[in-house]
Order: sequence, then structure tokens, then C-alpha cells
Amino acid sequence: MRKKTILIIDDEEQFGRLLKLNLEATTEYAGVVATTGEEGLRLIQAHKPDLVLLDIMLPGSNGLDILKQIKTMAPEVPVAMVTGVWNEQEAKKAFAAGAFEYITKPVHLEYLKTALLVKLL
Repeated sequence: MRKKTILIIDDEEQFGRLLKLNLEATTEYAGVVATTGEEGLRLIQAHKPDLVLLDIMLPGSNGLDILKQIKTMAPEVPVAMVTGVWNEQEAKKAFAAGAFEYITKPVHLEYLKTALLVKLL
């Protein structure tokens, strides 16, 4: 049986890699990391992830715009927004565009794993 794949799109490469390693060490999921929205969109086509963790602040693009593109190309893939700053307006826009969760950094791993489990069952 194939491991479910989580695509992490975050411009902070170290954060993305640490999150990937932690998820792989403590869950049954495999992780893939992209540091730009464009790279993330390419990886969605190549890896067909089961879930995406998407940063809002990305170089050259806005995470909300990337979310809309993901929902156009792969509407069945659940997307959780991950951001360093809580912003109610941004959260409302993310939910309206199809995000299932809005998580602030630093990420509480147990909460994240529960949110993933709910979506990946």
C-alpha cells in the first residue's frame, strides 16, 4: 500500500524540511517539500499528493493565489494554510477559496497530526 503524501509548500526551506522529517518520523505519511508556489504546482502534477500544507507568504506569489490554482487543477486535494501571522481576513479568504484549515506558526505538531488524520482517513 502506498504511503499518503503531504506536499509542504513553504519559502522557509529549513521549516519545510523539519516538518517533513517530523511527519515522516511520527506518522505514516511521506513528505515532499517545495520552496515556491510554482515549484509546488509542478510537484502536484508530478506526485499527486494526498494533502498540501501551503504557506501564505511565498516569493513571487501569494499563497491564496496558489491555493486557487491548486483547487482548479486538483480540486480533490485538501489544502491547509500555514502562516507565521494570524490574520482574520486572510483566514476568511483562505476558507472561501477552499482551504480546510488555517494553522499559525510555530506549528503545534499534535494539532497538525490530528488535522491531517481527519482529512486523510
